[in-house]
Amino acid sequence: MRIATITNFAYVATVILTLSSGVALFMASGADRVERRAVEQRYTFDEATEALENEVFSLSELARTVVINQQAEDIQALKAGFSKEASMEKHLTTLKDVGATTEELMLLRDGITLMDTLRDEQQAALKAVEEQRAADGVRILFGAQYEDQLTQAEYRFEHFRNLLDKRVQSAITEATKDSQRLRTLSEIMVALTALLFLFVLGFIIKHRILRPVVTLSDVVNRLASQDYAVEAPVLGQVDEIGDMAQAIRIFRENGLARQRLERERDADWVTRNLLARMTQRLQGCDTRDSILKVIALFVPQIVPDMSGRLYMLDRHANRMVCMTSWLSPEGDETPFAPECCWALKRGQLHSPGKDAVDIPCEHLDPARASRATCVPLIAQNNIIGLLSVENRVPEKEPPYTYLELIAETLALALANQQLRDTLTERAMFDSLTGLHNRHHLDETLRTLLARTEAKKSVLSCLMIDIDYFKRLNDAWGHEAGDKAIRETALCLQNTLRERERERGVAFRYGGEEFLVLLPDVNEEEAITLGSDIMQAIAAQPLIYEAQDIGPLSVSIGVATWPVHARADNLIRSADLALYLAKERGRGQIVVAKKMVKEPG
Repeated sequence: MRIATITNFAYVATVILTLSSGVALFMASGADRVERRAVEQRYTFDEATEALENEVFSLSELARTVVINQQAEDIQALKAGFSKEASMEKHLTTLKDVGATTEELMLLRDGITLMDTLRDEQQAALKAVEEQRAADGVRILFGAQYEDQLTQAEYRFEHFRNLLDKRVQSAITEATKDSQRLRTLSEIMVALTALLFLFVLGFIIKHRILRPVVTLSDVVNRLASQDYAVEAPVLGQVDEIGDMAQAIRIFRENGLARQRLERERDADWVTRNLLARMTQRLQGCDTRDSILKVIALFVPQIVPDMSGRLYMLDRHANRMVCMTSWLSPEGDETPFAPECCWALKRGQLHSPGKDAVDIPCEHLDPARASRATCVPLIAQNNIIGLLSVENRVPEKEPPYTYLELIAETLALALANQQLRDTLTERAMFDSLTGLHNRHHLDETLRTLLARTEAKKSVLSCLMIDIDYFKRLNDAWGHEAGDKAIRETALCLQNTLRERERERGVAFRYGGEEFLVLLPDVNEEEAITLGSDIMQAIAAQPLIYEAQDIGPLSVSIGVATWPVHARADNLIRSADLALYLAKERGRGQIVVAKKMVKEPG
């Protein structure tokens, strides 16, 4: 049964008991009124009968005085007494006795009749006096009959008062009992009302106050310990406790929201730390491969719900080429033109699933285009690459902000790497021929000498010079000379590859001079390779402005460490051999002289 129903029943019962108690009190007051009326009636009859009785005896004495003394004043007083007595009798007969018995009424009537008789005899005696028959008056008033009637009247009134006293006392006793009974009943009803009120009050306090308060207290204690998993009670009562429960529910909801925000903040903090760490690691990368390793390691941690690929722009082929991937993305890694991606065309993030209606990228399958997000890698207004990711949790919105931060960081790192490669290439390679330049020679030579010495092997050096280059330059101009240098370098590189001497390193030493370091190549092998180079260059046509300005010939000096030179003068020995080849008529190979060993 609901508490409201119980309290309604208790309220009805309380009202009924209260009304019953009021009725009992009203009836008790009615009994009190009956008692008061009986007492008042008794007092009235007592006073009237006593006054009448006193008046009768007074008139009797006055009448006897008149018949004896025959004074005019007494006669006037007696006549006045007769009028007063008559009025008192009339008043007495007009009084109503509620609840009086027949005996009481007969006694009262008999008493009044005797009083009338006595008055008649007194009037007869008075008349006798007035007629000068005083003796008759004395006989009437002092006779035995008059005395007996006077005694009878006194007896009647006394008996009437006794009966009236008994009846009034009985009425008072009965009214008192009724009043006491009704008052007791009223008190019992009041007590029952009080008990019922206390019961209902205790019941309400227990079920509507104490129990909810205890429950709310437990919830508050758990909420104070940040246990927001506790369920706040739902109280439908409209009072302070209901307001408290509502406030606690709001506090719990705010706590859950705060916990969610804290988790998001912590996750955001972790993600930002990963981004910062990835940025630091990218700053330490000096090659593209190391950058790709950092990307494959950190990106899945930063956006764990998204698989993807990193594409880079191949400017020569004008294709986006997949460089790395993570978390096994769907689809293949087929290169595609930049025009197939809306992110590259717009220069900003493109996600068809982000907006209600949008165009998917052409390089993606239609089935997964709505789950894909493309972010261009742009640095200094130049397209570097593309970050293409796919959301593996469709009900969760992709972290677009982090994707843009990742793309910005990667674009900057890859742009710096490309710039570094470009600067390195310009510093280490000759821009005209693509060969290593002279600045890279010293470091390469030290490395190869150390390696060769550790292996107890040999290191050969070819010093090559284009014959009659100045004459060609003067005759055809510098552009023709540059073309002769480029063709010579190309023949040099092709010969090294064809002879599987990829370990050999070719340099442009200066002007029309070239140098080749050949690790693990002895003197004979170096001479053979030099001959191959000479033949390849001689066979290479040299066309400039639709004219054949070739063929070219070269002179070569050969030196081998440790046969022909020490470690610190290997290049000088090859250069001296080249000088001898030019002195001897050019177009030939000269080997440096062997070193003379010092005695013991």
